[in-house]
Amino acid sequence: MKILITGGAGFIGSYIAERLIKQKHDITIVDNLSTGKIENIAHLQKNENYDFVEGSILDYKLMLKLVTSCDCIYHLAAVVGVKYVIDHPLESLITNVRGTEIILELANIFNKKTFLASSSEVYGKSGKQPFKEDDDRVAGSVNIPRWGYSTSKAIDETLALSYYKVKKLKVVIARFFNICGPRQSPNYGMVIPRFVQQALKGEPITVFGDGNQVRSFTYINDTVDAVELLMNDERAEGEIFNIGSYESISIGDLAKKIKELTNSYSEIIYLPYKEAYAEDFEDMLYRVPDITKINRLTGFTPKLTLDEMLKNIINYHKSN
Repeated sequence: MKILITGGAGFIGSYIAERLIKQKHDITIVDNLSTGKIENIAHLQKNENYDFVEGSILDYKLMLKLVTSCDCIYHLAAVVGVKYVIDHPLESLITNVRGTEIILELANIFNKKTFLASSSEVYGKSGKQPFKEDDDRVAGSVNIPRWGYSTSKAIDETLALSYYKVKKLKVVIARFFNICGPRQSPNYGMVIPRFVQQALKGEPITVFGDGNQVRSFTYINDTVDAVELLMNDERAEGEIFNIGSYESISIGDLAKKIKELTNSYSEIIYLPYKEAYAEDFEDMLYRVPDITKINRLTGFTPKLTLDEMLKNIINYHKSN
């Protein structure tokens, strides 16, 4: 099968590409390398089933060419990371909304099944715990870029579901919850690689806010397993699924755990949000998914515990 992966040089996209190539599919990756890195896919370049195109999903002519020559699409291209979203609010909206609109429009014209990568940010600042796919969203002020990003991903989902309901386009939507693993960059607000690098270098481990915010982390290999199960099951079409883990931890305790696992002498310090991000930054206290829906449909259950994930990530950073 010929498969197009948008954003395939990104952290998650590169692992999906790796899996699909191992299964002997022909893979084309398109990425503008704004947050993706060519190093993430360098090991794939000698494979005869692989092709890379540097370009933007906003380039309609390019996407027309790529979509017509594929059998299905994994759409992962998007602006990612809280810090990047805050620093680039307009780019975030245009890329996420217009870019997805182009992908879905072309997928519909040429009848290409599409996987849409969404985000737990869709839930906004709701206090619900854990989050189920049909829970209400609670979005903050439009003056705050983070909630603009949340809204853009919700628009993506709504657009995809509308194509499914009106045009019968085969779409599968997944909301990712804090995916982590080797190759993930700390540059865009990703907390685990940032903490690990700080701990290994003996630098202060900087916790933003009071550290009481609770998160769930999912290992990249488990994530790819979940995506594969969903794309191979016709019952997943026209549906939204959380991909995550029930295991949760506060960010303050995460910093302590990483310090312990790295045998680091780093000091753990707490930085107010206004110093880490912006004066008007807003966060949510609790973000853990209910994964009952994907489990009942596909049998998916995360394999790795948080400690196992962290040990793998620490070993990766030690060797790099």
